[in-house]
Amino acid sequence: QVQLVESGGGLVPAGGSLRLSCAASGRTFSSYAMGWFRQAPEKEREFVAAISWKSAAIVSADSVKGRFIIYRDNAKNTVYLQMNSLRPEDTAVYYCARGGPSWAAQGMGVTGYDYWGQGTQVTVSS
Repeated sequence: QVQLVESGGGLVPAGGSLRLSCAASGRTFSSYAMGWFRQAPEKEREFVAAISWKSAAIVSADSVKGRFIIYRDNAKNTVYLQMNSLRPEDTAVYYCARGGPSWAAQGMGVTGYDYWGQGTQVTVSS
């Protein structure tokens, strides 16, 4: 059973920074792509960023390009999301997820992932 545990969320003023972490259980972490999604109240879960298993491929949503950076440390079974220049509209619960069999084709959608963490709240005050 794969477990993903996010941490690092919190309350930050607009323009601030946070770094989210997602620690994965299991010995095969380095074999899978990983992604970050977010969900604001009464909105659908939306793609934020994803990274392939050896970090060769990285993709980000247009709304976070130039501000958020996804990276991973396979030795620590952890994927990170560095969030800079935060805006109130970035407020959401952030989830990490493990890429599933269809990740190559559907990596920017929820269907491209097979395991999810419980989420961590990020609140950006104006």
